[in-house]
Amino acid sequence: TGTVEFRNVSFRYPDAAGDALTEINFRVEQGQALAIIGATGSGKSSLVSLIPRFYDATSGQVLVDGVNVKDYTFDGLYNKLGYVTQKAVLFAGSIRDNVFFGESAEAGNDGILSQAISLSQAQEFVEKLPEGTDYKIAQLGRNVSGGQKQRLSIARALARKPEILIFDDSFSALDYRTDAKLREGLARELGDTTKIIVAQRISTIRHADQIIVLDQGEAVGMGTHEELLKTNAIYQEVYSSQTQGGGDFDKQGGEQ
Repeated sequence: TGTVEFRNVSFRYPDAAGDALTEINFRVEQGQALAIIGATGSGKSSLVSLIPRFYDATSGQVLVDGVNVKDYTFDGLYNKLGYVTQKAVLFAGSIRDNVFFGESAEAGNDGILSQAISLSQAQEFVEKLPEGTDYKIAQLGRNVSGGQKQRLSIARALARKPEILIFDDSFSALDYRTDAKLREGLARELGDTTKIIVAQRISTIRHADQIIVLDQGEAVGMGTHEELLKTNAIYQEVYSSQTQGGGDFDKQGGEQ
């Protein structure tokens, strides 16, 4: 369980002149971390949106646990996935209500709530609130910061106890320290959970088992951080631009 495979997947938005994705092939095994990086408009979000069937592939196959996603019921597919969107969305209600928002095969309880809040690094601010997880979130999360919204959105996905976690550029509002602590916790506590991470920062993805470099909808590089630094010009350029001025990323993923 927890495998995701793309076989010759191409995708075109309705009425678009050309493909948003062309001939994408990869396989990620249970417990592995797959990262996707590329410029704005390269097709990163389009790629991960095919897994929960926000859209369907125009050609090729998207497989979860060896089964074409089109052959699942939506409930069956969604129960396998925890998806964190690019834009964090919260609703009017308590923190608890927000973490357990939506149907899930995993029944919510205090233990799951506590674990999700802790692992998402939301505990840092939640425990300072007088009401704790009963704190009332304003509509659209207007009374919490962008980073706090993002952490609560991540907690919502974690509370589903999914086989596969998908992060669509959902670490972008986190500082480097929080980003690093979150990734350490995911690796330590969710070793059997497959993770697919779309990111702009190389520090977020450098320890992934496999990294895909997208450019205009095509996979122009695939490998580990070390392999891509040696072989892929686009990856080298992104790395260079993010480490200019003598800074570098330490092993925890933060800036020195």
